[in-house]
Amino acid sequence: MSSLEGRRVVVTGAGGGLGKTIALACASAGAELILSDLSDESLEPTMAAVRETGATVESKLMDLSDPDSIATFGASISGPVHGLVNNGAIATGIGGIGFEDIEIESWDKVMTVNVRGTWLAIRALAPALRSSGSGRIVNLASDTALWGAPNLMSYISSKGAVMAMTRGLARELGPDGIGVTAIAPGILTTPSTEYVPEARHKLYETQRAVPGPQGTEEVADVAAYLLTKAAITLTGQVLPVDHGFVFN
Repeated sequence: MSSLEGRRVVVTGAGGGLGKTIALACASAGAELILSDLSDESLEPTMAAVRETGATVESKLMDLSDPDSIATFGASISGPVHGLVNNGAIATGIGGIGFEDIEIESWDKVMTVNVRGTWLAIRALAPALRSSGSGRIVNLASDTALWGAPNLMSYISSKGAVMAMTRGLARELGPDGIGVTAIAPGILTTPSTEYVPEARHKLYETQRAVPGPQGTEEVADVAAYLLTKAAITLTGQVLPVDHGFVFN
């Protein structure tokens, strides 16, 4: 893995399964970490695991549904930031529903966190990313938005918006030396996907170019690489990381 030595990285949604694994991959690559989630309780297992690696780490709370919370988070960080991983999102409790049955309140909540929250987090940290001279932003999307997963409309719409945001921001931030990419994972083996029907898991496992389940480590390793200086050549790209379930 390419080194993140001397690079300061922010990971949102760091208390979850994928967020924790991304934080550990970055720590193993030498990054200094700022981890964010809704509560200290949700962050503590990740904080403890990162400390065991010897990496420098601090936690800062942020609510991606609250613009003031996001602005306060950004203002609390002094000095340059070399990387931002936008992992925080609503991904559970919203699937298995036809588009005609989605409650407007549920739709708006998903868009508020997954789309507006991602935009505002980037906006809040843009000055710190610019000051680093080699800022990298990695947005977590989903391959469900690439192949059109049914009965998941609010989620795939939000992740499609994140993909579009990634491309637009790559052009806006490119002159500042900031690279912006998105990862589109498939179904992972995490607590957040336990609600997904077994048939959907089997679809992925049997139809991937490399058959079988996918863990969080593969996604985390790609995220860590995209935070390196070398990854600037990939700016604007949406990378399916799903063992070849979809090709983009």
